[in-house]
Amino acid sequence: MPEPLAECAEVSRVFGRFTAVDGVSLAVGPGEVVGLLGANGAGKTTLIRMLLGLLPVSAGSVRLFGQPPSRASRRRIGYLPQGLGLYDDLTIAENLAFSRSVFSGRRAGHGDRAVPGALQEYAGVCVRDVPLGVARRAAFAQALEHEPDLLLLDEPTSGVDPLARARLWETIADTASAAAGVIVTTHNMEEAGECSRLVVLAAGRVVAEGTVAQIVADRRTAVVRSADWPAALRLLEAAGLRAVLAGTAPSTDAASGGAALRVPGASAGQVARAVGDAAVSVSEEPATLEERFFELAEAGAGPEAGAAAG
Repeated sequence: MPEPLAECAEVSRVFGRFTAVDGVSLAVGPGEVVGLLGANGAGKTTLIRMLLGLLPVSAGSVRLFGQPPSRASRRRIGYLPQGLGLYDDLTIAENLAFSRSVFSGRRAGHGDRAVPGALQEYAGVCVRDVPLGVARRAAFAQALEHEPDLLLLDEPTSGVDPLARARLWETIADTASAAAGVIVTTHNMEEAGECSRLVVLAAGRVVAEGTVAQIVADRRTAVVRSADWPAALRLLEAAGLRAVLAGTAPSTDAASGGAALRVPGASAGQVARAVGDAAVSVSEEPATLEERFFELAEAGAGPEAGAAAG
């Protein structure tokens, strides 16, 4: 089995009395796309910064390419931070040229590389004057300039339109297929499905890991169908159950059974007791990744976090 490109073992990071990352272990190997899935504040960015050696660990250990993080190991990494890491007063072309020159010893023949076609229109425009989506695409191109062995991407598609997002993920897949490893942070469930496997973080801890199928497993979600869905929703909320409409435009056609309310984390029996004699139908369906994620996040934020990963 090949040696991991990056790994951390029981890593923690404490800021005063606040524990941002709590005993996290993970590894990424060649050709893998590992997704760090978590809500804002879950510890994803802090973990990335420790992997880079930009933040010291409070406990545990980090290794890049089998060694502690160093300037030499960081030369083999492409990093896209949330803040993009571009110079606002340089043009897109100048930013890419600067990155190319910094890593000139890493790969030969970079001096003649042109600005990628999708960015040609903005090549001579200062970063401060381009739309966020364009700047993010440029930052992604910059992270790939030196053909890194490991990509660390922190929310790479934030502010990017759906078409550009799809193209970025195609590039991520191509990078992994060339034997590079990728660690990407996200809270987008569609993007999570593009990853080889996921590490789900909540309150700085790992609450689940594995493929989407492994994380969702055989979890079920209670579904309530009613022509008078607002009344059903009030009953569920009165019983302390969180329900969401299934879809953005639910049908109220009697033939379809009315609008569907999904109640993640609750059994059909709990829901049936909550709605009592109301004119509704109650069933169960396979849970979605999003529903499982919220269930894990809620459990991970409380004292039962350790049991949630099971």
